Parts: sequence; C-alpha cells; structure tokens
Amino acid sequence: MAGGDGSGSAGSESTVVPLQDLPWTSLRSSRTRTKRRSRSCLGPGLDSECTPTESIQQSSPPRKVQLLVSRGKENRFVLARRSRRRRESASGVSWDHLPEELLLRIYMCLPLQNLLRASGVCRRWHRLAFDDSLWTSVDLEGLTHMGPALQQVLKTRVRRLRCPRAFVEDLQLAGSSLLQIVELDLSGSIIPTSVLQNVAGRCRRLRFLSLEGLRLSDDILGCLWKNPELLQLNLSGCSDVSAAAVGQLLRTCCRLEQLNVSWCSFGRDHVTSVVTNLSPTVCSLNLSGYRDTLTLDDLKLLVDRCPNVQTLDLSDSTLLTADSFLLLQQLKNLLHLSLSRCYHIHLAALSDLGRTLPSLRFLDVFGLVQDNQLLSLKKDMSHISINCRPFSCVARPTPAGRTGPLQPDRSMWGRTCRLRVPL
Repeated sequence: MAGGDGSGSAGSESTVVPLQDLPWTSLRSSRTRTKRRSRSCLGPGLDSECTPTESIQQSSPPRKVQLLVSRGKENRFVLARRSRRRRESASGVSWDHLPEELLLRIYMCLPLQNLLRASGVCRRWHRLAFDDSLWTSVDLEGLTHMGPALQQVLKTRVRRLRCPRAFVEDLQLAGSSLLQIVELDLSGSIIPTSVLQNVAGRCRRLRFLSLEGLRLSDDILGCLWKNPELLQLNLSGCSDVSAAAVGQLLRTCCRLEQLNVSWCSFGRDHVTSVVTNLSPTVCSLNLSGYRDTLTLDDLKLLVDRCPNVQTLDLSDSTLLTADSFLLLQQLKNLLHLSLSRCYHIHLAALSDLGRTLPSLRFLDVFGLVQDNQLLSLKKDMSHISINCRPFSCVARPTPAGRTGPLQPDRSMWGRTCRLRVPL
C-alpha cells in the first residue's frame, strides 16, 4: 500500500508560537521567498481594538488649525489643507463602519496566508480573522513546522483537518475541551502514540478517519470506540494493536461502511477478529496482504456477516483457491473484486467468473495472468473492466494515481479544504 515518507523538520521548542508568526513560507517545495516586512504582524495596533482608519488617523501628523491673522482692522482666516487620507476616508465607505458579518464574508474568500496577514492589521481584524467559522476546513500539507501549526489549529473549531506525512514531536493541548473534528487524515505521519492518544481522546464526532501507516496502541483504539458515527476507517499498514482491541472497535462502530485493514501487522487471531466482528453495514472492505493468514473459513464468516459488500479486495491471499467463488456467489451486489497475486486461483476458474458473479463490473488480477492470457480473458468477459484500478481506494482519503506529480491531488474524501498551505 502506498505510504508517505514521514519527512519534515521538528516543531518549535516549548514556547507556543502564534499561528500568524509561524514560518508559512518555509515549505518543502523550492519557492522564491518573499521579503519579510520589517515590522511584526502583530504590531502596536493590536494593543487596542481600533479600526484601520483610526490607526491611520493616530499615526498621521496633527491637523493644522485655522490661523487668525490681525492686520489693522482686517481679519483674515488662513485655512489649512486637510490630509488626503482623512479626506478619502470621509468621502467613501470606511472599513470602520462595515459590520462584522460582512468582514467575515470577505475573509471567507482569502487564502490562508492572506488571512494571517489581515490578522495583524488591528485588534478587531485579529479577532475576526480567527473566528471559528473561518477555520472549519484546514489543510496543512507542505508545512515544515507542523507541530506548532497543528497545535494552534486544534484550538479552533476545525471540522475537516488534513495533514498527511506530518512530523510532530510534541503537542500540548491544555484543558479537557473536546474537538469538533469530523474528518481527519494523518496518513503516513510520524506522531508519538501519546500525542495521537491525546488527540483521539478528545474526538467524539469522527466520521472519516485515516491513520494509514501509523504505530497505534490499544488505548488509541479505545479512544476511537467513543465515535459511534464512524463511517470510513483506514488503518492500512498499522501496527502494535491486539486482536481483542480490533474486535471491540469493530463491534462499537456499528455504522461502518468502508474499512481498510490491509497489510497490517496482523496475525491469525487478528484476521479472525476482523471477520467475526464486522458490521453488516460494511459495503467496501480491503483485506489484502494476508498471504498465509486469510483462509476459506474466514471468507465464509465474512460473506455471512456482510452480504451487501460491493467492493472486496483479497489480494495476496495465497491460501484462497477457486472454491472461494462458490462463497462469493452469495454477494449479490459485488461490483469490484481484487484477487491480485492469489496464485492458487487458475486461469480456467477466472474465465467462468463472469457467469458466477453476474453483478461484477471490475476485476483486478495483477500478477496472476500473463499479458497474452489477459487479452483472452478480456474477450471472454467483455462486460467486466479488468486491471483498470491498480490502487485501492477503500476508505482512503486521497486515492493514489489520480493526478501527476505536478498537480498533486489534495482532496480529502472527495473535497478539498478551504484553507491550504500553497505548495
């Protein structure tokens, strides 16, 4: 399975740096660094909640007063010219008089870096720039100093958080307030189990979760039990969890629709625990990578518990034979079947698969059929697309192979985040 290179530099020291002071321009990609302003983002204007016009007026020179010149019996007034800044602000619409609702609508159109710059104008703008309504969907991929930024973002009411391949050494979350996260992607990250447990223990509303390639613990899975609305769970390549904890998690998440537990460090007991405790609501399942562990008896339990499966990946299960097709016949809604590198399944049995599974539309047999045999197989099963999906997309937030390296796919379960670090 595809996993990220958990590369990145360490976060800040014990001092928590404000989000707008983080080095957002220090990214992995080689970009031309813009010249930093000599003054800090949080300037003296933040000492009081003044508007931009008031800040201009406070910093502008004092207004000239009318001078009364006495020359004998004549009195003349000398009128001073008004400041151009003052005259423009008086003739047009002032930022001072814009309601906060309108400012929030304007901020909603700003990208992440511009929003942080706007937060340094004055105290009022700073407060509005960090309004919870603006920070509901955040993507931190590409940020070098992930730890401090992640800590600051978690203080908001973020609901969709994407930070794959993150490197987080430490994370201090004060208090015991719960997080509002609904969709969370930490795939391929390097995070201590204590930090991950601290984050997972504050989640109660998770519906989409990807912890692909992470080192877990039974305590972390125990925290996930408290999210009964979980719909998609990606634990591909995870390790250090017991079979009992996996079974308890699957029994608790009774609404689960997509599950990916491929290539985990699972033994025989783990696989049995998975197929025994699966929820009948599961419609997409990836159980690939268990060469000498997944047996025909496990497949029978799976079919009995989940009769509505539409996508099933059993790749690299070398113990499966053509007898498994008799069990798969019970899956009346099966659309996509992956049997790549299941070497005990012969070509003759695959030729009859179109009649055995009439609902089947996609079949993956990579490494099982030679090129000259593949042409004959495609001719026999013309209504089935064969070997057109080399990467599994079961419960994965960003399926591999969609776009090239010049245009990376930064979507998360079909949608992009509003606030993103530019790559």
